[in-house]
Amino acid sequence: MELIEPEVTEQALSILRSLDNLQGHMITILALVVYVHSTEIKNRNWNGIAATMALYAVHWFVEVINAVIQHLSGHALWTVPDHTSFLIMVGVGIEISLMFSIAGLIASKALPDDPSQRLFGVNARVLVIVGYAALFSILEVPLEMSPHFAWVYPWWGAFPVFVTVYIPFFAAAVYAHDWPRPKQKRFIGGLFAIDALLILIFGPILGWI
Repeated sequence: MELIEPEVTEQALSILRSLDNLQGHMITILALVVYVHSTEIKNRNWNGIAATMALYAVHWFVEVINAVIQHLSGHALWTVPDHTSFLIMVGVGIEISLMFSIAGLIASKALPDDPSQRLFGVNARVLVIVGYAALFSILEVPLEMSPHFAWVYPWWGAFPVFVTVYIPFFAAAVYAHDWPRPKQKRFIGGLFAIDALLILIFGPILGWI
């Protein structure tokens, strides 16, 4: 199958989980992420925490699948070939992952208090899901044009990302925000358990990712 930039796979694999590029700015980024989460916990914003943890759990599921695709086919759908302090998996550096750790919380701030509220005749929560999914998909376009990120296949771009990645991300965040606490715990805990199992199987056991 034709590839846009086949060399980016080799570039990404050459820095995978290497500490050679680790830089001091990561301390500041990590501190800010911890501050955000600590503030929400102190304010007992459990629904916001549920939203961001749900999105983060889906994020890791998607990244594992992308890494498995790379092993099975030779190329992932997207890669991070350079300009990251630490490449965790072939398609995600630590900076991107930390951003996703608060993305669900950011989206939850746009949710009206009334789950049934409508805007332009559409449920406001659906608009938040679609709007944030579209925004993040569009933001990937200039990112892909930089050395920081690469779409590997010509058919993989903003629209496939919108449908298969960002809609699930923000749908998980919005729905988890509104679920009763027991359902939030089951969904988030269950998905993180699946993530951990997949990482264990495809990582240390099989060595695929």
